[in-house]
Amino acid sequence: MSWRDLKMRLKEQLSEILEIPSDVILDLPKIIIMGDLHVFLENHRGIYQYNTELIRVASGEGEIEITGEGLQLRNIYPNEMCIQGQIKSITFIK
Repeated sequence: MSWRDLKMRLKEQLSEILEIPSDVILDLPKIIIMGDLHVFLENHRGIYQYNTELIRVASGEGEIEITGEGLQLRNIYPNEMCIQGQIKSITFIK
């Protein structure tokens, strides 16, 4: 078992014991999808690539790739963002 796996397991157990949401303890991205028009993304670490057909975002676990048509960043803050447009897919890349 690697150090990273052990660390993740300890955080999961701590989350259960303290009854704290796992996305807070584990620094996981939280994604809320509203139909195929909006994506709200929390706990991001910045943008790797941005154009009207592809947005690649860094997260604690790798990258999140959002594809579609007419994509645009409606809001972006240090910890959250809103993407709007015709959403076709959301992919996690580790």
